[in-house]
Amino acid sequence: MAPIRVFIVDDSASARRALSDLLGGDPGIVVVGTATDPFDAASKMRAELPDVLLLDLELPRMDGLTFLRKIMAQHPLPVIICSSHTESGSRAALKALEIGACDVIGKPDLSTRAAREEAQVLLCDVVRAAAQIRSRTGPGRNAGRGGKTAGPFSAGPKLTADAMLPPLLPGHRAPANMQRMIAIGASTGGTEALARLLPGLAPDMPPVVIVQHMPEKFTTAFAARLDGLCSVQVREARNGDRAEVGTVLVAPGNRHLLVQRQGRGYRIEIREGPQVSRHRPSVDVLFRSVASASGGAAIGCLMTGMGDDGARGLSEMRGVGARTLIQDEASSVVWGMPGEAHKLGAAEQIVPLNRLAVELRRLSFEKGAA
Repeated sequence: MAPIRVFIVDDSASARRALSDLLGGDPGIVVVGTATDPFDAASKMRAELPDVLLLDLELPRMDGLTFLRKIMAQHPLPVIICSSHTESGSRAALKALEIGACDVIGKPDLSTRAAREEAQVLLCDVVRAAAQIRSRTGPGRNAGRGGKTAGPFSAGPKLTADAMLPPLLPGHRAPANMQRMIAIGASTGGTEALARLLPGLAPDMPPVVIVQHMPEKFTTAFAARLDGLCSVQVREARNGDRAEVGTVLVAPGNRHLLVQRQGRGYRIEIREGPQVSRHRPSVDVLFRSVASASGGAAIGCLMTGMGDDGARGLSEMRGVGARTLIQDEASSVVWGMPGEAHKLGAAEQIVPLNRLAVELRRLSFEKGAA
């Protein structure tokens, strides 16, 4: 299979070199060119478009958002935003997702060997996910690849949720009469999918907790954007928060979110820890904690995303009696995470994006729900 061809646009020579070096560690990916600004990039890409474009937003001569709009209008292709971890950078990155970028990553941390290895795995996984995304005008050159992440290198063993909390014991059941809770996991394509799903939730909905794979400091702006779209309250989760009716809590980037039982309700715990299923925050960690705390009172929903994070966790939720849903393939940007859950038999239902809010409400208030 031909390697994925990547083009990098960044005005920093050190950033271009670092990104090229990280991608160069994967024989399935080749950097076909770099540019310092959009005019330079347009000239170099005129002969042949890459499979994936890696784009900074703070660029000379033309800002990255303007360039992105032109790309999406003239030659749509998968674009990954590589942005600084600043408030203004976060807002611009979210705007880029609205315009059509498929994912956002932070500038890689190369301060230690371990950080470099994590950055390399993340970057290459995101590029492979982007290469799978169906173009808005039809399949791309790399369309149709499976959703499962597979890389030739590793940043150590791929850890499971066991690294963060104990396995569920056989026959585990939460106490009766626990409050309903909804747990949602998403990755590639999830930012815009959640922006379509959450406005359909009413203020009387059970508490909702979300893991969306997103860099540190970007989640605050992401939650604020969602809050402006919804009748429910949406904000970034804090350690010690109570999960309350009509509230949606989004896991902060680079931290795991766990749910703990507190009476009939729930308390949020934000923890540091290793990457689980190659991610931090991890959907598998969230789902196992919800399975333990809420049991059959929980509803799990796994949405669009690359890889398999959340698949095992959703299976664990179903195993303790929770209701479980996955987004269908047709409405997913990448049917990796939900597809893997389907293979495990973790999904009770497969639901299109435009029906998820309706189904979550039905399950939340069905007869016998807490």
